[in-house]
Amino acid sequence: MLDRSPSIVDDKSDWRARAEPAGAARSGDEALMPLGASTPDDETDRKNMSLLIQLRWTAVIGQIVTIAAVHLWLGASLPVVPMGAVIVGLIALNIASLMWMRYRFAISNHDLLIALILDVVALTAQLYLSGGVTNPFTSLYLLQVTLGAVLLDSRSSWSLVAVVFTAIIWLTEASRPLVLPEWAGDPINLRVGGMLLGFALNAVLLVVFVTRIHRNLRERDAHLASLRQHAAEQDHIVRMGLLASGAAHELGTPLASVSVILSDWRRMPALTSNRELAEDLAEMETALKRCQSIVTGILVSAGEARGEGSSPTTVAEFLEALAEEWRSARSRTTLHVVNAFGDDLPIVSDVTLKQAVFNVLDNAFEVSRYWIELLAEREGDNLVLSISDRGPGFAKDMLAQLGKPYQSSKGRAGGGLGLFLVMNVVRKLGGSMTAENLRNRGAKVKLVLPLSTLAIGQNFE
Repeated sequence: MLDRSPSIVDDKSDWRARAEPAGAARSGDEALMPLGASTPDDETDRKNMSLLIQLRWTAVIGQIVTIAAVHLWLGASLPVVPMGAVIVGLIALNIASLMWMRYRFAISNHDLLIALILDVVALTAQLYLSGGVTNPFTSLYLLQVTLGAVLLDSRSSWSLVAVVFTAIIWLTEASRPLVLPEWAGDPINLRVGGMLLGFALNAVLLVVFVTRIHRNLRERDAHLASLRQHAAEQDHIVRMGLLASGAAHELGTPLASVSVILSDWRRMPALTSNRELAEDLAEMETALKRCQSIVTGILVSAGEARGEGSSPTTVAEFLEALAEEWRSARSRTTLHVVNAFGDDLPIVSDVTLKQAVFNVLDNAFEVSRYWIELLAEREGDNLVLSISDRGPGFAKDMLAQLGKPYQSSKGRAGGGLGLFLVMNVVRKLGGSMTAENLRNRGAKVKLVLPLSTLAIGQNFE
């Protein structure tokens, strides 16, 4: 199935630049976002806050296990009640954080900084109650600093370093000593073992959580790249729309003049009495109506003459009218329509949608002159239109670049805009377009359209 440019132009969408780099290194890396939508950084920061909450649950479990092992197995005298109170505080903080995130639209760099500082305070309290800087688990401070360097902007990262440094200095001056019984063994060996355990714990947590944070950042970068591509396509559509609407205005007058002349000729006995001339006049009128329909579609898509472009109908009537118009202009025997939608539904027929389907049918007709199928189905709350042909199918590179401009096998200048425009029309209606090659021969293009944007007086939410 090859690509062909139709006479459809997407409306200019209302977009704004909102995307920024991750964490809080908020610089000038911008992408276009729909008004009222969350930026990629909003989603990334929410995911990173969720990771900090998961890390806090890990800390709660680790502290419970460590306190139990030191107090029960080694027999060390630990202030279990105060240390347990810190753990309860961490649990309460996590529950409050989860509830707070549920009603919070965006997570900021400041929010992440506060979360990390609270974790540092909790760690400092536990170390104060269990030996201070002599506790081998003081290395866990490096985990907080590393997470801050990855998640926060430069200023906030240094602020976190200052908090950690202040905590360590305070622990050197004020802490409760950790007293181990004599039978527990050499204190130096125990401290070395604790340092090894702390290092291993640090390494594992860093690999696990930093890897997941980097995955979030990669997903954000991919989303930003997609938004930039979409913004470029929207800009291309707007520029094409300006040119096309201007040309449509210019074509309107000569087409109207030709229509008047043909109407006069149809009333002239000298012409209508000649069967061959009468047939030629009929074909000319059909072609003229097609040209006028294209011009009207351009103006409708550009935001003009909107009342002329939309009309109430039903799914079945829309399919019948579309098929009849296409057969009249192209081929009477090629198109086969299968209506498997089910119970008929009132919808609004839009010129841009009709021309989008026409464009896909025209593409199929160029490579499959004797058989094209238009299948209409209902999948949940969507109208699904599938156009199948028996042509050579899409090239693999074209399938990978489906819907992008200038992807065509026709080899002519300016080609490759047809499916690009179809993609934007369908996207404007809230739907999607996919394509695939059939197993034996041919290809299928599927248009998925939400009924909520087409149906009249129906609620699909």
